[in-house]
Amino acid sequence: MKKGIKRIFSEVSFNYELVNHVLTFGLDIYWRRKAAHEAAKAGGSLWLDVCSGTGEMAQNLSRLAGKNVTVVSADFCFPMMSKAIEKISLQQVLFNLAEAKSLPFADRTFDLVTISFATRNINPRKDILLDNLSEFWRVLKPGGRFVNLETSQPSVKIFRRLLHFYVRRAVKPVGFFFTGSKAAYSYLSSTIPRFYPPEEFSLILSQTGFKRVYFRPLLFGVSAIHTAIK
Repeated sequence: MKKGIKRIFSEVSFNYELVNHVLTFGLDIYWRRKAAHEAAKAGGSLWLDVCSGTGEMAQNLSRLAGKNVTVVSADFCFPMMSKAIEKISLQQVLFNLAEAKSLPFADRTFDLVTISFATRNINPRKDILLDNLSEFWRVLKPGGRFVNLETSQPSVKIFRRLLHFYVRRAVKPVGFFFTGSKAAYSYLSSTIPRFYPPEEFSLILSQTGFKRVYFRPLLFGVSAIHTAIK
Protein backbone atom coordinates (compact mmCIF):
# COMPACT_ATOMS: atom_id res chain seq x y z
CA MET A 1 0.00 0.00 0.00
CA LYS A 2 1.24 3.52 -0.73
CA LYS A 3 3.43 5.15 1.91
CA GLY A 4 1.03 8.12 2.10
CA ILE A 5 -1.84 5.89 3.18
CA LYS A 6 0.37 4.19 5.76
CA ARG A 7 1.33 7.62 7.12
CA ILE A 8 -2.34 8.61 7.34
CA PHE A 9 -3.25 5.58 9.43
CA SER A 10 -0.18 6.06 11.62
CA GLU A 11 -1.29 9.63 12.35
CA VAL A 12 -4.78 8.67 13.52
CA SER A 13 -4.10 5.32 15.22
CA PHE A 14 -4.41 6.72 18.76
CA ASN A 15 -8.03 7.85 18.31
CA TYR A 16 -9.14 5.85 15.26
CA GLU A 17 -11.62 3.65 17.13
CA LEU A 18 -13.16 6.62 18.96
CA VAL A 19 -13.75 8.54 15.73
CA ASN A 20 -15.44 5.51 14.15
CA HIS A 21 -17.71 5.12 17.17
CA VAL A 22 -18.64 8.81 17.15
CA LEU A 23 -19.31 8.98 13.41
CA THR A 24 -21.52 5.86 13.44
CA PHE A 25 -23.16 6.64 16.81
CA GLY A 26 -21.69 3.38 18.07
CA LEU A 27 -23.31 1.27 15.36
CA ASP A 28 -19.95 0.08 14.05
CA ILE A 29 -19.51 -1.87 17.31
CA TYR A 30 -22.82 -3.67 16.75
CA TRP A 31 -22.08 -4.26 13.05
CA ARG A 32 -18.70 -5.81 13.83
CA ARG A 33 -20.33 -8.17 16.29
CA LYS A 34 -22.90 -9.23 13.68
CA ALA A 35 -20.15 -9.78 11.11
CA ALA A 36 -18.10 -11.77 13.62
CA HIS A 37 -21.05 -14.06 14.36
CA GLU A 38 -21.50 -14.60 10.61
CA ALA A 39 -17.78 -15.29 10.26
CA ALA A 40 -17.63 -17.75 13.14
CA LYS A 41 -19.88 -20.11 11.18
CA ALA A 42 -16.76 -20.99 9.20
CA GLY A 43 -15.54 -23.30 11.95
CA GLY A 44 -12.11 -24.83 11.43
CA SER A 45 -8.98 -24.01 13.39
CA LEU A 46 -7.30 -20.98 11.76
CA TRP A 47 -8.92 -17.59 11.15
CA LEU A 48 -7.38 -14.48 9.55
CA ASP A 49 -8.47 -10.87 10.01
CA VAL A 50 -6.79 -8.73 7.33
CA CYS A 51 -6.35 -4.96 7.49
CA SER A 52 -7.03 -5.57 11.16
CA GLY A 53 -6.15 -2.06 12.33
CA THR A 54 -6.58 -1.68 16.07
CA GLY A 55 -7.92 -5.21 16.29
CA GLU A 56 -11.62 -4.70 16.94
CA MET A 57 -12.74 -7.50 14.62
CA ALA A 58 -9.92 -9.79 15.75
CA GLN A 59 -11.05 -9.26 19.33
CA ASN A 60 -14.65 -10.10 18.40
CA LEU A 61 -13.50 -13.23 16.61
CA SER A 62 -11.36 -14.31 19.55
CA ARG A 63 -14.40 -14.16 21.83
CA LEU A 64 -16.28 -16.53 19.52
CA ALA A 65 -13.37 -18.84 18.74
CA GLY A 66 -13.17 -22.18 20.47
CA LYS A 67 -10.09 -23.34 22.32
CA ASN A 68 -8.76 -25.02 19.17
CA VAL A 69 -9.08 -21.90 16.97
CA THR A 70 -6.19 -19.47 16.40
CA VAL A 71 -6.96 -15.95 15.16
CA VAL A 72 -4.31 -14.12 13.13
CA SER A 73 -4.54 -10.33 13.08
CA ALA A 74 -2.68 -8.86 10.08
CA ASP A 75 -2.14 -5.20 9.25
CA PHE A 76 0.40 -3.10 7.32
CA CYS A 77 0.58 -0.23 9.85
CA PHE A 78 2.69 -0.83 12.95
CA PRO A 79 1.16 1.96 15.13
CA MET A 80 -2.31 0.51 14.49
CA MET A 81 -1.10 -2.99 15.30
CA SER A 82 0.55 -1.72 18.48
CA LYS A 83 -2.85 -0.48 19.67
CA ALA A 84 -4.30 -3.92 18.94
CA ILE A 85 -1.53 -5.68 20.86
CA GLU A 86 -2.12 -3.40 23.87
CA LYS A 87 -5.81 -4.28 23.84
CA ILE A 88 -5.77 -8.00 23.04
CA SER A 89 -3.87 -10.17 25.49
CA LEU A 90 -5.25 -13.56 24.46
CA GLN A 91 -2.76 -16.28 23.61
CA GLN A 92 -4.91 -17.50 20.73
CA VAL A 93 -4.47 -14.21 18.80
CA LEU A 94 -1.28 -13.87 16.76
CA PHE A 95 -0.14 -10.64 15.09
CA ASN A 96 1.48 -10.28 11.69
CA LEU A 97 2.72 -7.09 10.02
CA ALA A 98 1.66 -7.66 6.41
CA GLU A 99 0.29 -6.01 3.28
CA ALA A 100 -3.11 -7.22 2.11
CA LYS A 101 -1.86 -7.56 -1.47
CA SER A 102 1.00 -9.92 -0.53
CA LEU A 103 0.08 -11.98 2.51
CA PRO A 104 2.97 -14.07 3.90
CA PHE A 105 0.91 -17.25 4.13
CA ALA A 106 0.80 -20.40 2.03
CA ASP A 107 -2.09 -21.25 -0.28
CA ARG A 108 -5.12 -22.83 1.40
CA THR A 109 -4.07 -21.96 4.95
CA PHE A 110 -7.17 -20.43 6.56
CA ASP A 111 -10.73 -21.56 7.21
CA LEU A 112 -11.85 -17.93 7.45
CA VAL A 113 -10.72 -14.52 6.22
CA THR A 114 -12.41 -11.32 7.43
CA ILE A 115 -12.00 -7.63 6.71
CA SER A 116 -13.99 -4.77 8.23
CA PHE A 117 -14.24 -1.15 7.07
CA ALA A 118 -10.96 -1.42 5.16
CA THR A 119 -11.96 -2.74 1.73
CA ARG A 120 -12.44 0.87 0.60
CA ASN A 121 -8.76 1.46 1.32
CA ILE A 122 -7.58 -1.33 -0.98
CA ASN A 123 -9.79 -0.08 -3.80
CA PRO A 124 -7.95 2.72 -5.63
CA ARG A 125 -9.03 0.93 -8.83
CA LYS A 126 -11.17 -2.09 -9.51
CA ASP A 127 -8.26 -4.13 -10.88
CA ILE A 128 -6.26 -3.49 -7.70
CA LEU A 129 -9.24 -4.47 -5.57
CA LEU A 130 -9.52 -7.71 -7.55
CA ASP A 131 -5.83 -8.41 -6.94
CA ASN A 132 -6.30 -7.96 -3.19
CA LEU A 133 -9.44 -10.10 -3.09
CA SER A 134 -7.64 -12.78 -5.09
CA GLU A 135 -4.97 -12.83 -2.39
CA PHE A 136 -7.65 -13.46 0.23
CA TRP A 137 -9.10 -16.22 -1.97
CA ARG A 138 -5.63 -17.75 -2.34
CA VAL A 139 -5.00 -18.20 1.40
CA LEU A 140 -8.47 -19.67 2.03
CA LYS A 141 -8.99 -23.42 2.13
CA PRO A 142 -11.52 -24.88 -0.34
CA GLY A 143 -14.93 -24.33 1.23
CA GLY A 144 -13.45 -21.52 3.37
CA ARG A 145 -15.43 -18.40 4.19
CA PHE A 146 -14.68 -14.73 3.44
CA VAL A 147 -16.66 -12.12 5.37
CA ASN A 148 -16.51 -8.46 4.35
CA LEU A 149 -18.02 -5.68 6.47
CA GLU A 150 -17.98 -2.34 4.70
CA THR A 151 -19.90 0.85 4.05
CA SER A 152 -22.24 0.46 1.11
CA GLN A 153 -24.61 2.38 -1.14
CA PRO A 154 -28.29 2.38 -0.08
CA SER A 155 -30.59 1.30 -2.92
CA VAL A 156 -33.18 3.97 -2.02
CA LYS A 157 -32.03 7.29 -3.48
CA ILE A 158 -33.05 9.46 -0.52
CA PHE A 159 -31.05 7.33 1.92
CA ARG A 160 -28.06 7.34 -0.44
CA ARG A 161 -28.18 11.13 -0.71
CA LEU A 162 -28.48 11.49 3.07
CA LEU A 163 -25.48 9.21 3.58
CA HIS A 164 -23.34 11.17 1.12
CA PHE A 165 -24.45 14.48 2.64
CA TYR A 166 -23.55 13.25 6.13
CA VAL A 167 -20.15 12.04 4.94
CA ARG A 168 -19.40 15.39 3.30
CA ARG A 169 -20.46 17.40 6.33
CA ALA A 170 -19.36 15.26 9.28
CA VAL A 171 -16.40 12.98 8.55
CA LYS A 172 -13.67 15.58 7.99
CA PRO A 173 -14.53 17.96 10.85
CA VAL A 174 -15.19 15.18 13.37
CA GLY A 175 -12.04 13.31 12.37
CA PHE A 176 -9.95 16.50 12.54
CA PHE A 177 -11.40 17.42 15.95
CA PHE A 178 -10.36 14.12 17.54
CA THR A 179 -7.08 13.48 15.69
CA GLY A 180 -5.83 16.80 14.34
CA SER A 181 -5.36 15.22 10.90
CA LYS A 182 -7.15 16.91 8.00
CA ALA A 183 -5.46 14.71 5.39
CA ALA A 184 -6.56 11.44 6.96
CA TYR A 185 -10.25 12.18 7.11
CA SER A 186 -10.28 14.02 3.81
CA TYR A 187 -9.00 10.79 2.28
CA LEU A 188 -11.29 8.49 4.29
CA SER A 189 -14.38 10.56 3.51
CA SER A 190 -13.61 10.34 -0.22
CA THR A 191 -13.61 6.52 -0.18
CA ILE A 192 -17.18 6.11 1.09
CA PRO A 193 -19.28 7.61 -1.75
CA ARG A 194 -17.29 5.80 -4.45
CA PHE A 195 -17.50 2.31 -2.97
CA TYR A 196 -19.70 -0.23 -4.74
CA PRO A 197 -23.40 -0.98 -4.25
CA PRO A 198 -23.84 -4.42 -2.65
CA GLU A 199 -24.95 -6.13 -5.85
CA GLU A 200 -21.90 -4.86 -7.75
CA PHE A 201 -19.52 -5.87 -4.98
CA SER A 202 -21.12 -9.33 -5.00
CA LEU A 203 -20.30 -9.61 -8.71
CA ILE A 204 -16.70 -8.55 -8.02
CA LEU A 205 -16.40 -11.32 -5.42
CA SER A 206 -17.75 -13.82 -7.95
CA GLN A 207 -15.20 -12.59 -10.50
CA THR A 208 -12.51 -13.27 -7.90
CA GLY A 209 -13.49 -16.94 -7.91
CA PHE A 210 -15.85 -17.32 -4.98
CA LYS A 211 -18.56 -19.88 -5.66
CA ARG A 212 -21.37 -18.58 -3.47
CA VAL A 213 -21.87 -14.94 -2.48
CA TYR A 214 -24.62 -13.32 -0.45
CA PHE A 215 -25.01 -10.09 1.49
CA ARG A 216 -26.98 -8.53 4.33
CA PRO A 217 -27.70 -4.75 4.23
CA LEU A 218 -27.40 -2.83 7.50
CA LEU A 219 -29.34 0.34 8.41
CA PHE A 220 -31.12 0.82 5.07
CA GLY A 221 -27.97 -0.19 3.20
CA VAL A 222 -25.55 2.28 4.80
CA SER A 223 -23.28 -0.73 5.40
CA ALA A 224 -23.37 -4.36 4.34
CA ILE A 225 -21.98 -7.74 5.35
CA HIS A 226 -20.91 -9.84 2.38
CA THR A 227 -20.20 -13.53 2.81
CA ALA A 228 -18.41 -15.50 0.09
CA ILE A 229 -17.55 -19.19 0.02
CA LYS A 230 -14.50 -20.51 -1.84
